[in-house]
Amino acid sequence: MALFSINNGNVKKIPPIKVGLERNIQKIFEENLNEILNITFLASEYSTSFGGRIDTLGIDNNGSPVVIEYKRSQNDNVINQGLSYLRWLLDHKADFEVLVQKAKVDVDNDWASPRVICVAESYNKFDLDTADLLPINIELLKFRIYQNNILLVEPETQQKMRISTSKVFDKAKKEKTIKEKVRYTLEDHLGTINPKAKKIFEAINEKIVALDESIIVEPKAKYIAYKLATNFVDIVVKQYGLKIFLNIPSGELNDPHNIARDLTKPKKIGHWGNGDYEVKLEKEEDIDKIFKLIKQSYSYNK
Repeated sequence: MALFSINNGNVKKIPPIKVGLERNIQKIFEENLNEILNITFLASEYSTSFGGRIDTLGIDNNGSPVVIEYKRSQNDNVINQGLSYLRWLLDHKADFEVLVQKAKVDVDNDWASPRVICVAESYNKFDLDTADLLPINIELLKFRIYQNNILLVEPETQQKMRISTSKVFDKAKKEKTIKEKVRYTLEDHLGTINPKAKKIFEAINEKIVALDESIIVEPKAKYIAYKLATNFVDIVVKQYGLKIFLNIPSGELNDPHNIARDLTKPKKIGHWGNGDYEVKLEKEEDIDKIFKLIKQSYSYNK
């Protein structure tokens, strides 16, 4: 993606720059992991029992363990590395849980939905084909650094409606093999709600996905996530309507109708999904003004 600066009506292209030492990008991510990906950093270069080192270990806001690997050259088989480390991690859950306790992360570990994230300046055709064919969801993120200390992070490829949920590895005949996992669907969330709530969801869902063709819809166990590089809005479907969580920091939301609840005040409240704001959508006539808040979160995270 080309970036441009605007100065007194004149547009000038901002050129990308090389990172320099390859480890620099890992350091940038690790020191700003929550800001970039809404993930809490746990460990760097974490040693495994078979001699390998996991580049970055983290846990997301829903308790999912996260393995992050950085592609340092075109020849790195970063996807296979990530899967190998994930397999090891699922066999050493206690080690991971010790890291979570040391970091004082107040969230239950969700071993049903582990994540593997790969970070690279670019991917080749073999990387993309491998990610598409695997039965589990591999997140490929592409980064670029521009002059004026600008970092761009965007998803390279990711299949819509393709979800990490239940067991990743199945022990059978003393061998572990990757198997197709259960996938949550929109119908899992909408099947039992009343027609009015369903109509409200369909209306707001249509508006959200129309914002950008790159938006990925991920139905999870407790909510429906809408994401680019990271979630910008999460929707919990209720009988009476919707609870919508906006992934925007406290104090950054322009809420002229004062309809959003700041979940950090007076003290931070735990909840499913991401972000500091919650808004309830129970009436069709409120759709447009709530959608304006959603667009702010989209703009903040894109």
